[in-house]
Amino acid sequence: MSDLPLTVEQSGKFVQLQFNRPTSLNAIDSAMAGAFLQAVTEAVADERIRVIILSGAGRSFMAGGDIAQFSRDPESIPEGLIEPMNQAIQLLNASDKIVLGSVQGPVAGAGMSLALACDLLIAADNTRFSFAYTALAASGDLGITWTLPRLLGLRNALAVALLGDSIKADEAQRLGLVNRVVEAEQLAEQTLNLANQLAELPALASASIKRLMQAALQQDLCSQLAAEKQAFSQCIEQPEFHAAVARFLVKRR
Repeated sequence: MSDLPLTVEQSGKFVQLQFNRPTSLNAIDSAMAGAFLQAVTEAVADERIRVIILSGAGRSFMAGGDIAQFSRDPESIPEGLIEPMNQAIQLLNASDKIVLGSVQGPVAGAGMSLALACDLLIAADNTRFSFAYTALAASGDLGITWTLPRLLGLRNALAVALLGDSIKADEAQRLGLVNRVVEAEQLAEQTLNLANQLAELPALASASIKRLMQAALQQDLCSQLAAEKQAFSQCIEQPEFHAAVARFLVKRR
């Protein structure tokens, strides 16, 4: 077992960034935040990679921030922990690569924030989501107040944040927080299967879909229609488009 706070494993067209402090349920501290930003920066810049997997070692994806650091050096949190994580999240959001979260066990506070920042999310059936920030008299970070109302709507997002109830995996799927729920023993295998499926999608098409759907939340219909037209025109110029059309025609014969 590596003693690094984050491990990086590349396989073909995808890379897995795994939080690696299992004895503390992968609670995030400044060292882990710095390692995460460096790994994300390198993954985003690597043209071979199409999918970035975020996962956690042990029985939890991430159970929040490191309370020991919060107690020892609270002044370090904004710049030493939150800022590098914010930079990493922005890089992932702006990247053409698909970000796949793979979560299990307690997913609380910063762990929930990071999970919701992923493009797609697969969860083990033992996953429990918890906003958790109010338990520390804190307001939330790493984008959770941006993602949660977009996924749930304002009223439901406020209920999750203020009432503090944990959300089981099946309920999270029903609410739209999770795309797929699998048995805990199958999480690693199903994550890799999904990553391989995503990695084989046409590169420009999948990147365009990600960008278009992100933009749709901020612009009007006319602007979105124009953006779709432009993206489609770019796809038409790609060899993958012509090959896919040819395959489709062969199947119809």
